[in-house]
Amino acid sequence: MVDRRQLADFLRSRRERITPADVGLPAGSRRRTPGLRREEVAQLAFISTEYYTRLEQARGPRPSREVLGGLTRALRLSDVERDHLHHLAGAPPGPPPGPSREVRPSILALLRRLPQAAAIVLSATYEVLAWNDLAAALMEDFSALPRRDRNLVRRAFLGPPQRRMYGVSDVEEFSASAVRNLRATAGRYPDDPEVAALIRELLDGSEDFARLWAAHDVCAAPSLCKTFRHPVVGPVSVNCDVLDITDRDQQVVIYTADPGTPSEEALRLLSVVGTQRMDVPL
Repeated sequence: MVDRRQLADFLRSRRERITPADVGLPAGSRRRTPGLRREEVAQLAFISTEYYTRLEQARGPRPSREVLGGLTRALRLSDVERDHLHHLAGAPPGPPPGPSREVRPSILALLRRLPQAAAIVLSATYEVLAWNDLAAALMEDFSALPRRDRNLVRRAFLGPPQRRMYGVSDVEEFSASAVRNLRATAGRYPDDPEVAALIRELLDGSEDFARLWAAHDVCAAPSLCKTFRHPVVGPVSVNCDVLDITDRDQQVVIYTADPGTPSEEALRLLSVVGTQRMDVPL
């Protein structure tokens, strides 16, 4: 049974907490209410403004699962909030429609507490969701990139050759492993439009990806070490350890150098230099 009043109040509260910048929209100068406008949420959820307005006014019809999925993505709901939305709408939640992009606060705190290690959090589709300062110095200032450019598998197969995968020594191994993992991800989230769109883009844009995808392999051996060819400090050889966050279908990837090696000294220098590019002429 639909609890229309609670559903309306919940949707309004979630809409008001999201800024236009959170979803890539301009703020404008005439915004009089906090958060997003109703028409903006409707656009992001792929429903009409009239339909969404009726939901917030507690006089709408029972939302379909497709509508609830669109609202979940548009309002950036956590897994718990998504389940709550479904219960209010009288539609008990099924499996998550797509990979979670919400990183637990405790994991974000962990990244900050690793000053001598570069660390990132990856989604099930290889999107970089979070990172610490040393990871930004070693790999890239991810905060300066739009969301789509933070995807490592897209960079591996579609990025400019001179910037592809930060000059790592195992790019071919990483690419093959990523395709196998992405094949498994597609099986876990068959109805997620972002997963499907990413795979179509890769199939259309990369013969190498299409060849690996056609093999239907779904298991991947972890990469234990790799070397970054950094433009400022030179080669940095690191151990690569992966921690699975099973409830979010995410991974924490931690890069550390062996003690007493030139690579450890290079990471120490990068922790001071940060994302400054001293190799670029003024």
